[in-house]
Amino acid sequence: MAFADLLEHVGGMGRFQVASVILLAVPILMMASHNLLQNFTAATSDHRCRLRWEANATSLDPQDLLRVSVPRGERCRRFVMPQWWLLEANGSAPNDSWLETEPCHDGWTYDRSVFTSGAASRGPPHPLLLARFGRRSLLTWCYLQMGIMGTCSSFAPTFTVYCLFRFLTGMAFSGIVLNSVSLSLEWMPTRTRALVGTFMGYCYTTGQFLLAGIAYAVPDWRWLQLTVSLPFFGFFLYSWWLTESARWMVMVGKSQQALKELQKVARINGKKEEGDKLDIEALKSYMQKEMTSSRSHHTVFDLVRTPVVRRISCCLCFVWFSTSFAYYGLAMDLQNFDFNIYVIQLIFGAVDFPAKLVSVITITFIGRRFTQSLALILAGLAILANILVPRELRTLRTAMAVFGKGCLAASFNCVFLYTGELYPTVIRQTGMGLANTMARLGSITAPLVKMVGEVFPVLPFIIYGAAPVLSGLVAIFLPETRDMALPETVEEVEDRWDGRDGGRSWWGASPRRAMGQQWPQPRRGHGHQGAPFSMLGGTMSPPPPPPLHGFFCCFFFFFLLCHSENK
Repeated sequence: MAFADLLEHVGGMGRFQVASVILLAVPILMMASHNLLQNFTAATSDHRCRLRWEANATSLDPQDLLRVSVPRGERCRRFVMPQWWLLEANGSAPNDSWLETEPCHDGWTYDRSVFTSGAASRGPPHPLLLARFGRRSLLTWCYLQMGIMGTCSSFAPTFTVYCLFRFLTGMAFSGIVLNSVSLSLEWMPTRTRALVGTFMGYCYTTGQFLLAGIAYAVPDWRWLQLTVSLPFFGFFLYSWWLTESARWMVMVGKSQQALKELQKVARINGKKEEGDKLDIEALKSYMQKEMTSSRSHHTVFDLVRTPVVRRISCCLCFVWFSTSFAYYGLAMDLQNFDFNIYVIQLIFGAVDFPAKLVSVITITFIGRRFTQSLALILAGLAILANILVPRELRTLRTAMAVFGKGCLAASFNCVFLYTGELYPTVIRQTGMGLANTMARLGSITAPLVKMVGEVFPVLPFIIYGAAPVLSGLVAIFLPETRDMALPETVEEVEDRWDGRDGGRSWWGASPRRAMGQQWPQPRRGHGHQGAPFSMLGGTMSPPPPPPLHGFFCCFFFFFLLCHSENK
């Protein structure tokens, strides 16, 4: 028996699970407000050239002064000399000198009432080894950090101080994402994990609509920053009610505390009698292998120490990096679509609804790997196809970008669930930390690649499109996890997906079904003769996983190294 059976014993998907999902999902509504806030706080505000003769013409109305000094609709040039004739009702130009303009040598004058804060960088994720502090404790701290740092950002006196507070806000953002996903997955029965993951994804999508409405209603950037930060103080207060993961407590040797939490869950789910019957001996019978594993000390090196987990880690690095890289390459560039920024924000949010609906259907009935691979490949092809669309067809270009963004949203929806299911409990938080690190690296690299467009305008879109296609191919090498219980130990992952057992292989289905043949079951004590995958036993062996992941990983890290050296 395993923890999945124990979870069913105390109520399965009961009132406790429903309440926990709601409490964890509400903060996700506000995560989009912080994640995409730069589209509004960093938007280019109205501006014009500063006028060198403003001080000498104070008797003029400001609008008249602007009329004679700056060409209509011009932001980056001004008249060499004032064109006074423009103030006359029937005035005409005395000569051709009125056409002469010059750059803004004295700087610009900005409309400081709306969005003048500038862009802020995202901070790195929490350190990978913070898993030893537990899911709930770290989540509670991140809520508080998000609220404090976001509030401080709204009162920042300088741009440098603002960037510092946004940096710390980004660290809290990563901690909330990692721990919310882990905590929700580890209390969910196997059959409901996909639905719960998609529900939380829809909360983020709804948050994008919420951001567009809040930004429209609160145009001042300081008040906007404050408005999206204050709710996290409320999340911090109620987070003390959240229950720590019993899986994690067993893994770190806190069996007595895990037993108390399970009994609490049983009471909330209306299974008090079943909960009272639980004791340490019963817990050991359910999780004997896991409690034995708790005596081992796990580090970040467990992500690459064993063959199967190493393959999973390498493939997921590609998937997370490319998904985030292409996603932010599109989502953070709304001002270049030649549409109203509020409308574009709504459209980019709306496409997530059908995209995630399709993804949850394919995740549930076909599988995680198929959904992950297809979403990335379609997203990359949509971005690459947009290169061939003329800039005059702005509606078609926007539609292609929206489709690509929808596919990337589906990829995100799948990869959060997929990653949590692939890693065992003992290193799940560490694996999620590695994945989040690669996602943040992708989001940091995306605007840098955008700068290449100043030299070769098409190159950024080629890179944005090629990366998801490549990662979609790499995702094919991941094992399938549909309808499988969460693994608890590294050994369980190795035994489950090493291709030598009778269960699901690296290719997702049973190796016998994958090859369309009935393999004989292994018989103990008969050496090679009964082994289904033995060449010596005279039976056909299914193909091993392709070794291309090593080449891809080497190429990827070599590219990053060269990229950093060039800078």
